[in-house]
Amino acid sequence: MSVLVIAEHDNQSIKPATLNTVAAAAKIGGDVHVFVAGQGCQAAADAAAKIAGVSKVLLADSAALGDQLAENVAEQLLAVASGYSHILAPATSIGKNILPRVAARLDVAQISDIISVESADTFTRPIYAGNVIATVQSSDAVKVITVRTTAFDPVAAEGGSAAVENVSAVADSGKSTFVNREVAKSDRPELTAASTIVSGGRGMGSADNFSILNPLADKLNAAIGASRAAVDAGYAPNDWQVGQTGKIVAPQLYIALGISGAIQHLAGMKDSKVIVAVNKDPEAPIFGVADYGLVGDLFEVVPQLTEKL
Repeated sequence: MSVLVIAEHDNQSIKPATLNTVAAAAKIGGDVHVFVAGQGCQAAADAAAKIAGVSKVLLADSAALGDQLAENVAEQLLAVASGYSHILAPATSIGKNILPRVAARLDVAQISDIISVESADTFTRPIYAGNVIATVQSSDAVKVITVRTTAFDPVAAEGGSAAVENVSAVADSGKSTFVNREVAKSDRPELTAASTIVSGGRGMGSADNFSILNPLADKLNAAIGASRAAVDAGYAPNDWQVGQTGKIVAPQLYIALGISGAIQHLAGMKDSKVIVAVNKDPEAPIFGVADYGLVGDLFEVVPQLTEKL
C-alpha cells in the first residue's frame, strides 16, 4: 500500500501544509510518496525529499504546470495515480481545487477535511460547522482525501533522504489559462502558520479602526485575522478571513476582539490552544469557547494591553 501526497509549493520551497498532510499519510500506513508538479521546481522537489517519513518524490516539471492550474495538475496526477491506494492533499484552496477533479475522473467519492485517521479505510471529519464529527468508511479502491492541516502535527522538514523520480509531463489541457496573480506582501507571519493571531470583528466599526490592532500584533509577532462579518463589511481583506468559509487556524494564542462568536467563525478557530476574547456584550457566544474573557470596550482594552506588553 502506497500513499501519494500532493505537495503545496511555490516552485522553490514546500509550504508548511504539506508537512501536516504527510503526517496524516503516515498514520494510514505504507510508503509515503510526495508529488511535486510545477515549472523550475527542482528545489521544491529536493526539499520534499528531505521531509521525514517520505520514501519517494515524483517530480513533474513543465511550463503547463508552472501556474498550478487545477485542470493541468489533475491530468498530471491522474497519469501517475495508478498503484496508489490513497491520494492526499491539504484542505487548502490548492487541494480543494485539484482533488475533486481527480476523484470524479477516478469515479470515487472524495473524503473531505479529515481530522483523524482511524484505519486505512476509516476517517473522521467535521460536519455542521464542527458541531458533529462524522466517521466515514470508504470501500473505494482509491481513497481521495483532503486533510485539515490544523488537526495533525507536522512532521520534520529535515531528516529524510528520499529519491527524486522525474515523470513525463502531460500536455496542456487547454481548458484554462493563467491571467495574472496579485500577491499581498506582508512582514507578518502567514495566517495559517502563525503561532499567535489577533483578529477583529464587526465590533471594529471600520477599516480604519483595524489599525489599532497593528501595535498589539507587532508586540506579539502575530498575524492579523478577521471575522466574516468584518470582511463582508469591507473592514478587512478576504485573505484575513478566519472561519468555515475562510481559513482554518489553530494557533497557540488566538485573540478575538469585537467578535461575537458566530458558529461560522468558531468553526475556524476553536481548536486554538488558548483563546482570549474581548467584547462589550457579556452574552456574546465567543465567551463560551474562550479560555480568558474580558467584557469591555476593545478601543480602551487594546491600547492598555499593548502598553502592558
